Amino acid sequence: MNESLATLIASQRILVVGDIMLDRYWSGSVTRISPEAPVPVVSVDSVTDCIGGAGNVAANIRSIGAQCCLLSIVGDDPSGRLLDNLLTDAGVDRHLHIDTENRTTEKLRVVSLNQQLIRLDFEGTSNVSLAERVLDDYERLLAGVSVVVVSDYGKGGLRNVPQIVSLARKHAIPVVVDPKGIDFSGYRDATIVTPNTSEFIQSVGVCQSTEEFNRKAYSLIEKLSLQGLLVTRGPEGMTLFAADGRCINQSSDAKQVYDVSGAGDTVVAAIAVFLACGMGWMEILGYANTAAGLVVGKFGTATVTLPEIIDQLKRATE
Repeated sequence: MNESLATLIASQRILVVGDIMLDRYWSGSVTRISPEAPVPVVSVDSVTDCIGGAGNVAANIRSIGAQCCLLSIVGDDPSGRLLDNLLTDAGVDRHLHIDTENRTTEKLRVVSLNQQLIRLDFEGTSNVSLAERVLDDYERLLAGVSVVVVSDYGKGGLRNVPQIVSLARKHAIPVVVDPKGIDFSGYRDATIVTPNTSEFIQSVGVCQSTEEFNRKAYSLIEKLSLQGLLVTRGPEGMTLFAADGRCINQSSDAKQVYDVSGAGDTVVAAIAVFLACGMGWMEILGYANTAAGLVVGKFGTATVTLPEIIDQLKRATE
């Protein structure tokens, strides 16, 4: 592994602000159908708890090797305390505000033979006053930060996105946004926004051709004053549209797809880390695409390491 790159990454501090959640996996075998209803009966033999949402972005930043500070909201409940413990184990510097009125968001997936059978979501929406306190904390935490990541899952923890972006840019700090919803106007002046294809189309409308897709991408860049727009396209890879007119396509680097949960978080984490290191878009995209290809071959909302990324890049050139 390139030791100088690892040293450079280790010197970067990245601030992640956004919606955190607990990803739970109940796994087991299916050997019969329920006599009560035409549904499979899963004999659960393992339970796995993972950090999800903005927390997974933070965990990936740490596993790649950068320092990471996470600012988020959790409920005053066992799931919130479990997330705090999991983040501690991951080496993330946590600043978690406790919401006494709403529960910690959970996503429970029931899995058999590597296939999700059902997902159950348990959600709450953070209150407005708590979101204001998060903004106050955010401004204090900006000192010494290389990159800010906004991880928006629409759970109420990010009610002040324009101010979050503006404060970072005021300090000349790049901002990477993982967006949510159809209105991207709140992300104006961010450095790069990273929607998947579905999110992009929801925002700009249906595209009848590649030319229309590209035209709308550049229009969005101009409208929001972005430096880049990365559209992740699942098995087709990802496309980066740069403000200078470049369009860079990367085909998927996945050798085996086991679980796509959290793959977008890994992409955002890799972009933030290598952007913090001062790399250009072509290099950043190469690292991010490789990281995504690795993480989809792992179970659950997983992380990747710098040695894994470097080794995979070396194998791709052999």
